[in-house]
Amino acid sequence: MKVARILAMLLIAGGLAVPVPAGQFGFLRGSNRAVIIRADDGRTITGLIVEADQRPAPAVVLVPMLGRPKEDWQPVAERLGDANITAIAIDLPGQSLAEPGELTAWHTVIGATVGYLAARADVRASAIGVAGASLGASLAVVAAAADPRIRSLALISPSLDYRGVRIEGPMKQYGDRPALLLASLKDPYAARSVRELAASGGPREMQWSETPAHGTVLLSREPALIRSLVEWFRRTLAVN
Repeated sequence: MKVARILAMLLIAGGLAVPVPAGQFGFLRGSNRAVIIRADDGRTITGLIVEADQRPAPAVVLVPMLGRPKEDWQPVAERLGDANITAIAIDLPGQSLAEPGELTAWHTVIGATVGYLAARADVRASAIGVAGASLGASLAVVAAAADPRIRSLALISPSLDYRGVRIEGPMKQYGDRPALLLASLKDPYAARSVRELAASGGPREMQWSETPAHGTVLLSREPALIRSLVEWFRRTLAVN
């Protein structure tokens, strides 16, 4: 990761940028930057951003599993940055199970992050993707169905129904935009979900693993899958 990516931390709220004390954040490497984004519903989202060197560049939002932090995505974010794709990993609004309706509403944090990226002069607003793991994958589909600015999806260990967050309908609404569907064959429900989602129409690409793991744990145990994610977004977001 290049030193040029070391930037000051910012608070992004209502269009204003205010410095944030560096001691508030405990990220693994100094080549990342922390942002806080305020959504329309008043939620605040903390994010870890790795910026492309040549800009304007495509961008990808990375959404974690329930109960897991955004830092799980750091290896992916850095690989995307090296591939000249700006990446921002975000935290979910909560760390534990909520009521089904509340879980579904969490997709608004993805829309807010997409809006933040689309407003940046150094991001190609027509080339924004989202990758999600487990619940993060479900929320990514719901967000993409409602937001045409999301041009590409990558879903790791998705679930057709995650405690009331149902994605068959939203996946059909996502339409002819491309989606990568990735799961372990040792993860039966995720594997079945991938097969059914692949039949939803539009460009759908399936990728399988034999590693017995779920979500971002699968990526950490099989690093070759990270290369697949990066190449997927390079291809579908037309990286030069």
